[in-house]
Amino acid sequence: MLIGALAASTAVPMQAAAVPAVPMPVAPVPTTTCEVFPADNVWHMDVSALPKHPKSKVWKRASHAGSTDLHPDFGPPPYGIPYDVVDAAHPDVSIDFSYAGESDPGPYPFGPDIEVEGGSDRHALMVDADTCMLYELYDARWNGGEPRAGSGAIFELASNGLRPAGWTGADAAGLPIFPGLVRWDEVQAGVIDHAIRFTVACTSRRYVWPARHQAGVADHRCPPMGARFRLKAGFDTSRFGPNARVVLLAMQRYGLIVADNGSDWYFQGTVDDGWTNGLLDQLKQVPAKAFVAVDARGCRVASDSAAFDYGADCPAPG
Repeated sequence: MLIGALAASTAVPMQAAAVPAVPMPVAPVPTTTCEVFPADNVWHMDVSALPKHPKSKVWKRASHAGSTDLHPDFGPPPYGIPYDVVDAAHPDVSIDFSYAGESDPGPYPFGPDIEVEGGSDRHALMVDADTCMLYELYDARWNGGEPRAGSGAIFELASNGLRPAGWTGADAAGLPIFPGLVRWDEVQAGVIDHAIRFTVACTSRRYVWPARHQAGVADHRCPPMGARFRLKAGFDTSRFGPNARVVLLAMQRYGLIVADNGSDWYFQGTVDDGWTNGLLDQLKQVPAKAFVAVDARGCRVASDSAAFDYGADCPAPG
């Protein structure tokens, strides 16, 4: 049974308050009590004090940062990635996967009532409000009751566990999609407490933490899956409206993570009636050259964990 969906509102938030050095409580998925991963999860890591990555300039050049502006790859229907909140009463089904060897077998709470992203990727994201499990599918098709998908991944939202090394997910980096989406309810609340997923056209044939999979080319100049970029602290956000500043502040604090191959500097969000052309147009005015790649290698607690820890090699925000 479908029990929740993202609600639209016209409230205009003020700019968020400063973030302390310790991880803050994580906002839950709307209509649930499920936090989107623990507070010490890499998606919630403040990278504003991290050092510049030695390959920042090379990666930016390969992704055409000098001549490209950000592009919000979402908006009102049908633009963006939808998600559905379900409960334990929703029927679970087995999925016939094209890449079964790197997919979690399920079953999945998928059905004809679940929204599927338009376009070729056809992502379907489902959060079970009773179990706080996240289910994600790539190339999802109901297929008249014989469901199929390219790949599928299941994440426990209370856990810092990563997928097995080398495994894809519903995106090419093997990362969860949902925690990296810009959501309208977050903008309304005035706080985005996580990194944002984005794409570049050229990725190298390797991946870095927290990514688990690569789908790139033999060109070391291209950024790897999992590379993280932040908006420079000195970027002037004063000319932007309050809603746009919420997004830009998140980019300064938590940054962007390379999560898939696609158009250069396209960042993803949920489909929602609340998005306005005015806000989206403002976000298109941010030049990619205003970003810098950060070195997060010293923040990793363990190779198979998404947990981070501030320390000498992972400077906490001031």
